[in-house]
Amino acid sequence: MINKISPSIAAALQGTPDGATVLIGGFGTAGIPSELIDGLIEQGARDLTIVNNNAGNGETGLAALLKAGRVRKIICSFPRQADSHIFDGLYRSGKLQLELVPQGNLAERLRAAGAGIGGFFTPTGYGTELAKKANGSLKETREINGRMYVFEEPIHGDLALIRAERGDRWGNLTYRKAARNFGPVMATAAKKTVATVHEICELGQMDPETIVTPGIFVSQIVKIPRVATQAGGFKS
Repeated sequence: MINKISPSIAAALQGTPDGATVLIGGFGTAGIPSELIDGLIEQGARDLTIVNNNAGNGETGLAALLKAGRVRKIICSFPRQADSHIFDGLYRSGKLQLELVPQGNLAERLRAAGAGIGGFFTPTGYGTELAKKANGSLKETREINGRMYVFEEPIHGDLALIRAERGDRWGNLTYRKAARNFGPVMATAAKKTVATVHEICELGQMDPETIVTPGIFVSQIVKIPRVATQAGGFKS
C-alpha cells in the first residue's frame, strides 16, 4: 500500500547529505516552507546549495538557514531586499557564493530538469555578466533567426522542500493561491520531494482535475497546523 505520509518532519528529512542541492519553494514569504527549513537546520546537513527565488527575509526561514552557516552557495533571482541583511553580510564577507539567475530563466531551468531536457537557448542575459559561467567562462551562444541567444543548463535538485495546502497518502498535492509559485516545478526537478500540507484527504476526495502536483513527483508529505498571522489571517 502506497502511503507517503511521514510521522514527522525529522523523519521526512532524515538522511539529507552534506553538499546536497536543495530546491526551496516560495516567493519572498509566500509559500515558503518554514517548518521544513527549520527541520533541515535541526537535521544538520552542511555545505548546501540552495535554490530559491529570494535569499531570505529577516531572521527566520531561509535566512535562519544561512545564519546557521549551512549554505555554501545560493542560486536565486532576487537576493537583496530591505530585510536581507543575513545574506548581505555573508556574501560581502565571502562566506557565501551567489549565482544570480533571471526569474524566468530560473523557472525554465527547473522545468527543464523535470522534463528531462538537456538545456535551452534564451535571449535573456545575452551580452551581460549573466551570460558567464561560475568559473568566468562564457556560456554557449547561438544566433537564431537573426537574434542572439545564450544556452542555459537545467537545475537538478537532490531534495525539494515545498509548502502545499492539501494532499493525500499517494502524495497528490494542491496549493493555496500565490503560495503555489515555484512548488510544482521544483517537485519535478528533485530526486526527493518533501511537502507540508494543512489537510490530508482520503483517496478520491481530491478532484483529479484540481491536482497540481501528481503524487509520482512527491516522496513524503507531513501535516502541519495552520498558523494565524498578526493581521488575523493565515500564513499561506
